[in-house]
Amino acid sequence: MPRREITYLQGIREGLQHVLRTHPETVLFGEDVAAFGGAFKMTTGFLDAFGADRVFDTPIAESAMLGAAIGMATQGLKPIVELQFADFATTALHQLLNNAGTLHYRTGVPVPLTVRAPCGGGFGGGPFHSEELEAIFCHMPGIKVVYPAFPSDARSLIVSAVLDPNPVIFLENKFLYRHVKEDVETDIAPVPLGCARICRPGTDATVVTYGAMVHTAIHAAETVAHETGAEVMVLDLRSLKPLDTQAILAAAATGRVLVLHEAWRTCGLGAEVAALIAEQAFHHLDAPVRRLTAPDCPVPFAPELEAAYRPDEPTVTEALLDLLET
Repeated sequence: MPRREITYLQGIREGLQHVLRTHPETVLFGEDVAAFGGAFKMTTGFLDAFGADRVFDTPIAESAMLGAAIGMATQGLKPIVELQFADFATTALHQLLNNAGTLHYRTGVPVPLTVRAPCGGGFGGGPFHSEELEAIFCHMPGIKVVYPAFPSDARSLIVSAVLDPNPVIFLENKFLYRHVKEDVETDIAPVPLGCARICRPGTDATVVTYGAMVHTAIHAAETVAHETGAEVMVLDLRSLKPLDTQAILAAAATGRVLVLHEAWRTCGLGAEVAALIAEQAFHHLDAPVRRLTAPDCPVPFAPELEAAYRPDEPTVTEALLDLLET
């Protein structure tokens, strides 16, 4: 089949276009998503293509946006809400936790709501535009959380998220938007929620990660292989809730595991993954599970400080070399 190269941003964009074309009950709204095309120009041209009744702007009021979307979802629509930055979801946590997350459980009524949440650092956005809040979202009962790392997965998983009968937080790493490209087929291959992906095979150690850190881990694993001959597996979770527990436990069979993420360390998702491995795959381990994360402090504005704040390839390489020697 013919293939072509797309960016991460194009992958999400094409997935959104697909569901808007094939599912007339889908609507997309948020701050500046219509005429302006969104803060990152993700939805440029959508207003002309799908009309103002399906693609429209909202006031700067995240709680109101999500409240309206929950109502729409209970009445047969499939709303897609774009938050300009994932950080701003904190103003609407009540809508997510107590309304969207509990409604299906309380009433039996599905809530097919998708919340697009651009997140992550690497561009000097500072503490209000760079936060990684996946652990907070994962802690909410009834909420699913997706975090793709590749254009093909971003395209497929946004479709899966919109068609899921439950509320889904769709995390999009802003640094990946135009930095990562991939050859893809014309057709969108379905990817079910809850399925991890082995991005690099290996038998000597494993990195469990997601988002932008997947690419950092792959580069670090290649450096380790070149320097030592050790082969490090890289497991991309893709879906954070539900977690692909079987894939994680199988990956732990290498005996050494590094859990890597860009979010804060304390109570981060890495702690959940480490606990899972310790509880159910302890017999495989030759060393304690390690975590490599951002420090427990706000994301700095200064480029030099932000570069030191986020785990980078040399830091991951050093952590892997240390783990292999343990």
